Formats: sequence, C-alpha cells, structure tokens
Amino acid sequence: MRVVELARSSVFTVMVAVATLSAAGSAFAFDDKVFDDKSGVKPKSSPWEVFQFGFSAYKNGHKEQAVEAYKYAAENGQIGATWKLARMYAEGDGVAQDDYAAFKFFSEIAEQDVEPGSPEESYVSDALVALGDYLKQGIPGSPVGADPVVAQEYFMRAAANYRNPNAQYEMGKMFLKGDGGVKVSVKQAGRWLQLAAEKGHAGAQATLGNLLFQSGKAVRGLAMMTAALARATPADQPWIRSMQEEAFAVSGEADRRTAISLADDMLAKGVTGAEQQ
Repeated sequence: MRVVELARSSVFTVMVAVATLSAAGSAFAFDDKVFDDKSGVKPKSSPWEVFQFGFSAYKNGHKEQAVEAYKYAAENGQIGATWKLARMYAEGDGVAQDDYAAFKFFSEIAEQDVEPGSPEESYVSDALVALGDYLKQGIPGSPVGADPVVAQEYFMRAAANYRNPNAQYEMGKMFLKGDGGVKVSVKQAGRWLQLAAEKGHAGAQATLGNLLFQSGKAVRGLAMMTAALARATPADQPWIRSMQEEAFAVSGEADRRTAISLADDMLAKGVTGAEQQ
C-alpha cells in the first residue's frame, strides 16, 4: 500500500510541476512579447497588450512594472491606463502619493470626447468627479487653487451627461448651500439628491431624508436616515449618525417606532425610500 501511495504521490508531484512550469512558460511568453526586465516596455508594442500586462503585473504585486506599462499604454491612447495611473498617484498605490500628478492624469481623461453609454464612460465620469473634488479645496503646493465654480462645472457634466451618483450628490449639496456659483434652491437640491439616492448613494439618502424631516415628513425622513446609516461606508457613518440622532432626539416615540419599522422594511426590500417621494 505504501509503495502504491508513494507512486501516486510522485505522479501527482510531477503533474503539479509540469502544470506550474507550463503556466510560468505562458506568462513568460506573454511578458517577453511586450516587456523586458532590463529595458522595460518593448518599442512598437500593442498598447492594449501592454495595458493587459500592466493589469496582470499589478494584480501580482509588481507595481513598478505596472506603472511603466500603464504609462506606455496611456501615452498611446489607452484611457483605462490613464485612469489607473491617476488612481495610483491619488492613493499612493505603488508610487509616491502625488495629488497634482493625479490631477493631471484625470484632466487628460476629462478632455476625451466620450459618448454616454460607451465602454469608457465610467473612466470619464469618475475623472470628472475627482477633478471636482480637487477643485473644491485646491491642491496645496501646486498650481491648482480652489475654484468652486469650475468644480461645479465638472460635477454638473458628470451628473447630467453620465448620471454619476457621486456627482449628483455633490450638485445636491451645492444647491443646498449655494456653492459653486449656483443659487440656493431646495427644489433643485432635492432633485439631484433624489437621483443619487435612487442609485443607492447613502450620503444622498441621508441628506434627502433630513430634508424630508425638516419639511414635516418626519417618519419617512427618519426612516431614510436610519436606512442610510445602515448602508453607509465607515467614513460616512459618523456624520450620518449625528444627523439621525439629532432628528430622533426631537421626535415623538410613536414616530421613532414607525420610522425604525419602515427603515427595516426598506433594507429588507432593498429600496431607498427616495423612489416614493
């Protein structure tokens, strides 16, 4: 029995080794086609294949190779590579964190003429929101100063042309406060917040819920804030919780109970509450 088991084990080991070498050979063949460890990306390589190589290198932890590949692909028209570089510099992911470098890459994407509904729509939409975020405050130590009016233009383009929920949320806040050169308009704010809330944006759901609460629709407003808190990211939970608790503190016991029940129903059914406004 031991001899048989040993034989089986040996066969299995050989099969694993062959499979591993085969996979390694395939990876090396692909790498060798577009990338050389000493000279980097080979001249006249296909930008799409280099982009794919960059993506594979990134996933396998070879971020220096990924950056070089993305730069080549971006310079040769791959918008996805430009977006990936922007995100890496914005987050300090595999490169030194550099908001100004990220801003320039995002700007290149925003200049692209991409039709709504195209495969590259998400890159442009995200870039517009990122540029708007940068321009709200500016980038310290760089030529990019605060320009809320231009920020609003980027948000509006992403919100109206590409229906980006983050941009719609930003437009809602701007109309609430009168920022970015727009006049205060609760009606316009509610319209943009509702569009974002219907797409599942927790911040928009909470803000819209607070507007409803302030306008006299206490139960539905409380319910929306409560449901939004349950859906929110850890970064958004503190301000949503503060707003929700303040509203609960001035509400009657009956409204609180009804709102909690309604929020549970919203969460169970996967609805936002915004659709019914």
